[in-house]
Amino acid sequence: MEPVRLRAEKCVFVMIDLQEKLVPAMSGIEPVLYEAERLLKSAAVLKIPVLATEQYPKGLGATVPPLRGLLGSAAVMDKTSFSCFGADGFAAALARCGRRSAVVFGIESHICVFSTAMELKERGYDVAVVEEACASRNRRHHELAMRNLLAAGVAVLPAETVVYQLLDRSGTPEFKALLPLFK
Repeated sequence: MEPVRLRAEKCVFVMIDLQEKLVPAMSGIEPVLYEAERLLKSAAVLKIPVLATEQYPKGLGATVPPLRGLLGSAAVMDKTSFSCFGADGFAAALARCGRRSAVVFGIESHICVFSTAMELKERGYDVAVVEEACASRNRRHHELAMRNLLAAGVAVLPAETVVYQLLDRSGTPEFKALLPLFK
């Protein structure tokens, strides 16, 4: 497997199902929300498009408020499928971005994150899953999902690695804007 090399101009972020009624059920969710927030702030500075999904929002609620406020003009799509590709408009929105690398994060690791990352990989995308910005109700399920994603050729990385790859160098206005988030 060749390592994933992320470039801001070739990348899209996919945030999966970080919703009001799902989040409280997750194991170790506070660090996940913190990392998701850092990723969304980084996407804004680096001008990386964000696609977000909500699993059955009528029953599970909307994206949690701290993250919802950071989505800006991001496309937020409802779904009942486990892969984001089952959401109406997801594949078209992804194609409109014109990017071939995807950074994936959200919940649950072993269901929707896993299904989406695998389908992105099958469709020829370079995929990085941000391990610390993902969770499952059961910590073991999360760990097994990450292990199986790695075995399938999906990069599993920390948020800091993802953002520093996207920044590429220090000394830029973007680096200076994001440095306080990663100190």
